[in-house]
Amino acid sequence: MRIRKAAAWGVHLYTASGLVLALVQIWALTRADAPLFFTMNWIACVIDATDGTLARRLEVKKVVPEFDGRRLDDIVDYLTFVFLPALALPAFGLLDGAWMWAAALPVLSSAYGFCQDRAKTDDAFVGFPSYWNILALYLYVLHPTPLVSTAVLAVLALLVFVPIHYLYPSRTRLLMPVTVALGVIWAAAMLAVGLAPNAEWAKPLTLASLYYPAYYLVLSLVHDRRVRRATG
Repeated sequence: MRIRKAAAWGVHLYTASGLVLALVQIWALTRADAPLFFTMNWIACVIDATDGTLARRLEVKKVVPEFDGRRLDDIVDYLTFVFLPALALPAFGLLDGAWMWAAALPVLSSAYGFCQDRAKTDDAFVGFPSYWNILALYLYVLHPTPLVSTAVLAVLALLVFVPIHYLYPSRTRLLMPVTVALGVIWAAAMLAVGLAPNAEWAKPLTLASLYYPAYYLVLSLVHDRRVRRATG
């Protein structure tokens, strides 16, 4: 039993390590160090993608019922995938002057999303998930005008309130092997871009990597339609 408890607390510590990465990201923002910021965020994504699987396999909720791992996960996720990417937008000059207010859009909309009881189902995110960290990397490399960046932020913030069922890559069974395989390739590309976002090859690779967001969106709409047919 002691070993199981130690393992369960180890999973919680693994989740909490995202907070340490968040501190490094804040330090990176103070130095305008985009490679460090995006690399640390990528590592945080890996932790977030794997800690839930570990928790379920080790039955952490049963072993340590007095500690709410989901709440810890939400704290880390909001800080890492919402607040810090929003802060990065003006810090890296993507929103400047009269456009800086747009950084509040993901912060406020995702605050609503995180507080919804039905923000997640067993196999989907309901409403646009908090992928603001991914968007921040795309905006940094592609560097559109502040007007375009604001328009993208506004549309995605609005979609937080629209109850579309988006893929939960590790749980949605629809074409899961394809989703995971394409996701691994995409994640590797994002790591390369995050390590050197200012390199000459970063922009072409970033544009090529858009295949996955496009695939994700189309399959999410298909999944949403299937869910509505099954429940309606």
